Amino acid sequence: MMVRKKQQMAVIGAGLMGHGIALSLAKAGQYVAITDPVKEARDTVSERIRASMAAMGDDEDKITKTLKMIEIFATTESAVRNADAVFEAAPEKLELKQAIFAEIEAHAPETCILASNTSVMPITQIMSGLRLKNRAIGTHWWNPPHMIPLVEVIKTEWTDPETAQTMYDLLKDAGKTPVMVEKDVPGFIGNRLQHALWREAVSLVENGICDAEAVDTVIKSSFGRRLAVLGPLENADLVGTDLTLDIHENVLHDLEAHKGPSTYLKALVDAGKLGMKSGEGFRKWAEGEADEVRQRVATHLKNLEKTL
Repeated sequence: MMVRKKQQMAVIGAGLMGHGIALSLAKAGQYVAITDPVKEARDTVSERIRASMAAMGDDEDKITKTLKMIEIFATTESAVRNADAVFEAAPEKLELKQAIFAEIEAHAPETCILASNTSVMPITQIMSGLRLKNRAIGTHWWNPPHMIPLVEVIKTEWTDPETAQTMYDLLKDAGKTPVMVEKDVPGFIGNRLQHALWREAVSLVENGICDAEAVDTVIKSSFGRRLAVLGPLENADLVGTDLTLDIHENVLHDLEAHKGPSTYLKALVDAGKLGMKSGEGFRKWAEGEADEVRQRVATHLKNLEKTL
């Protein structure tokens, strides 16, 4: 489907996620109105967009052209007044998101698509108070949103299929890789898969099978290397569903199946071992290592974009 350029997008929240969403849409030729209740976030968003684009290798002409497509507003009301689609990118707090959408619905056109960016919260809960629920969906952009291709488009029981398809097409036109999530469940697709892996990773350490460094090394040095080009179900078909069944019959019964968070993880948090920001979590971290890890990830993502 041909997507019309120079539509009016609105992004509510100019932080880490919001600035990347705005960047992606503007770079694709859409007008973007962005706002944030924090003045500092509004005042610095243009420079953060410039820095992100420069880190991706965009030249000055491309950066200038993109920034011209973005206008900063002081209020949600003014940002959404003429919007064709609104992307909420506020912190993961249900009542806050609900309040934001109540304000958006009060001022945005009735034809406007309303999208919430959330990692795990059910879209049905966020949108439950809206008057026109059929135009509401979830769009889970992954961090950093301007570098990770995937955006999960989540339908609720009320979502108009045409609304979901319009958003899917808009995201695809913006160079993203959208997938349709047909049923609204906590964590959607990606985070359910990711945290199933993390649950087993924590369990291996908790039960003394190996240390945290060994877990990370095994993943990065084996199946992690092929995940970008070979998904798990592709892999199952590649090796054969019969072999996959044999493996499952021998290992699944022994995997971690506890329904709640790990007691080991809770103990780390209770002890103030919060990971890189405190110097220790599952592993010990020296000052400056967090920045090194972030840079390594950013470089890898940029290089991956060139090869795929």
